[in-house]
Amino acid sequence: MATPVLMPKQGNSVESCIIVQWMKNAGDQVNEGDAICEIETDKSTFEVEAPTSGILLETFFAADDDVPVMINIAAIGEAGEDVSALRPSEAADATAVEEKVEEQVAVQAAAQVAAPTPTAVPAGAQVGVSPRARQLAASHAIQADQLAGSGPEGRVIERDVQAAIANSPTLSAAAKQALQAGGVHAPQQGSGIGGMVLQDDLAEGAASAGMATAAPSAANYQDIPVKGIRKVIAERMHASLQNSAQLTMSSSFCAESLQNYRKMVKSQGESLGLPNITINDMIVYAAAKTLKRHPQLNAHFIGSSIRQFSDVHVGVAVDTDRGLLVPVVKHADKMSLSELSSTFKPLAVSCIEGKASPDDLQGGTFTITNLGSLGIETFTPVLNVPEVAILGVGGLQLKPYQDSDGEVIFKQSIALSLTIDHQAVDGAPAARFLQDLVNTLEHFDLALAE
Repeated sequence: MATPVLMPKQGNSVESCIIVQWMKNAGDQVNEGDAICEIETDKSTFEVEAPTSGILLETFFAADDDVPVMINIAAIGEAGEDVSALRPSEAADATAVEEKVEEQVAVQAAAQVAAPTPTAVPAGAQVGVSPRARQLAASHAIQADQLAGSGPEGRVIERDVQAAIANSPTLSAAAKQALQAGGVHAPQQGSGIGGMVLQDDLAEGAASAGMATAAPSAANYQDIPVKGIRKVIAERMHASLQNSAQLTMSSSFCAESLQNYRKMVKSQGESLGLPNITINDMIVYAAAKTLKRHPQLNAHFIGSSIRQFSDVHVGVAVDTDRGLLVPVVKHADKMSLSELSSTFKPLAVSCIEGKASPDDLQGGTFTITNLGSLGIETFTPVLNVPEVAILGVGGLQLKPYQDSDGEVIFKQSIALSLTIDHQAVDGAPAARFLQDLVNTLEHFDLALAE
C-alpha cells in the first residue's frame, strides 16, 4: 500500500505552509530521508523528507500552493499503485470550483464588462489568467491580460493582480465604473482628496504622458510576490498601526560603561571561557532587568484587559534575507549576561539560515530592534502587537556632556527610541522606564551585581 507524505506541523502556531518547490518529481525513485520538497511557513523554510523508500507516485499540490498542515501532499509506493484513497478531496474540490468560477467569470465578463482591447503581450510571456485573478481584476477595473504573470509558465495569478492594485491610484466609484466600461485611462494621481482619481480626471482614447494605462514591459520591472514571511510582516505592521495608539519618545545614554566592559571582556573573556559579549547583548540584558521594575511595559494589550507578565521574554529583531524575524529569549530576566549572549546567538544564526523553529519566534513580552550598525541615530520602531512597548537602539555618536568642573566634553552616546501603545501605557510610566534604563546602562557594572 502506498505511503502518504504529510504536510508537517511546524510549531503550534502554524496552520498552513506554502510549497516553495518540489525537489523530486512524480515518477522519481526516492529513498527514505530524501528531501522531496521545500516548504515555507510565515517564519522560516524547511525541507519535507520522504518517510519511506519507493517511487514518488504523485504530488497532490503544485509549487506556490498554500496547504493546511497534516494534509497529504504526495504519495510514495510501488509503480502502478492506486493513490486515489490518499488524494485529498479538498484538492479535487478546489479544482472543480476553480473551473466553475472561471466559466462564470468568463460569462459575466462578456455580458457586463466591455473591456478595452488588451495590449499585445510578447509571445511566451504568459499563458492566461487564473479565474481568481480575472475576477479580482474585473472588480478593480484592471486589465489582467496586460499584467506580467508570476505563476507557472507566466500565468497571471491573484497575487499579480493584488500587486497591481497596490500600485494603482485610488478611484472614486464613478471613475471605477467608467474604467470598467472601457475607452478611458486613469492618471497616477487625481484631483480628489488624497490624490483620488475622479471621473473628470479620466482621459479618453490612448494614454497621454503621465497616464497609467498598460503595464510596463516585463524588461523594465519585476513583480515580487508578497507571501510567506513578507506577507506576514506586511499584515502585522499594518494591523499594528491600525489597532494601536503609538507614541514614541527618545533619550540617549553615555556608552562609556558598556564600552569599558566590552573592552575588558575582549581582552580577558577567552581565558575565562566567556562568549563574545556585544553591545547589543548588554542592552538586552539591561532592558530585561529594568523591565522587572516596570511591569507596565512588560505586557500585552488584548482589548478588554492588559496582561502583565511576571517573566520577561525579550524578542530581538534579526535582519535576514527573507525579512525581519524576531527570535525570543525566554526568561531573559533570570539569565546572566553570559547565558543571555549564548542563548541569543544560536537563535539569530538559525533565523539568518532560515532554520528557525516557529516556537522560537513567539511568546515575546517586549521587543528590541537595533539599527545602530546601519548608521541610524534615531527612528520610530513599530509595535509588535499585542506587546505594549518596543525599544529602538541607534548607533554610536558623539554628544556633549558637562563634567564636574563645568567643562563641556564629548563622549560616545547611543540613542534609544521607545514606542508604546498609549491605550495601555501612559507617557509618564514609559518615560520613567526609559530614564531607569538609561541609568542602568550608564552604570552597567552595578547592573551585573543584581
